[in-house]
Amino acid sequence: MADPYLYSVNNHVATFSINAAPWNLMTIDYIDRLEEQLPDVLADDNVRAIVFTGEGLDHFSAGMNLKQIPEGVKRAGSPEAFFTQRHRVLDMIENGGTPAIATLFGYCLGGGLELPLACHFRLAADNGAQIGLPEMDLGSVPAWGGSARLPRVVGRDHALDMILRGRKIDGAEAYRIGLVNELVAVDAIKERAQVIGEEIAAQPRQAVKSMLDVIVGFEQRTLAQSLSDEAVAVTANLATADAREGMMAFMEKRRPVFNQ
Repeated sequence: MADPYLYSVNNHVATFSINAAPWNLMTIDYIDRLEEQLPDVLADDNVRAIVFTGEGLDHFSAGMNLKQIPEGVKRAGSPEAFFTQRHRVLDMIENGGTPAIATLFGYCLGGGLELPLACHFRLAADNGAQIGLPEMDLGSVPAWGGSARLPRVVGRDHALDMILRGRKIDGAEAYRIGLVNELVAVDAIKERAQVIGEEIAAQPRQAVKSMLDVIVGFEQRTLAQSLSDEAVAVTANLATADAREGMMAFMEKRRPVFNQ
């Protein structure tokens, strides 16, 4: 049996690539493996950014393998436990302290959008992407946090429009409504994700994590709470080696070299 995803690390950027082309369905084994491996990846000082992509250039992911739901429920013990596991995995991605980047090309449906919604950066192909949460067409609703995260990213009206109508949008519309950060040619999207990952990896690691702590989930906090969180981050980063390097580099008119 083929590995559910391929894993590699290059220049401090870890890549998880769903290995089930062309549709790259998110199988039970895919989620099981992610849950097992992600804690070690998030704790690895050598990994400073993560890319989620899929093998080939046809589709990022058409979502969960629906035929496996009965088996998944049986393994987990109940439907609630089955879907709770998926929430745990996406929560690790969103709140694990390492920036995550998703590449959206071809079908990005159901879980194939819900996982990217837990990431901090999303890139979409400028042609051929079909992005959506079409669970209504199956008589159901998003189950991996899609209805919770999508309105926080694009706003209530766009989220209702996509979910209630089962709409699949292209990369250009996804960019227009703020669902993705950039539009990229499909044959360059994985390279672009790696470049962004390397840019983040070159930033001071502790400062990056501090900003994730302040910004991720800000919607649930008051402005005063966020300002307090920022003050904690400032104090935590004032006397670090990277802060000293940044100041010296500024005064010496050179590029700083962080994470040494």
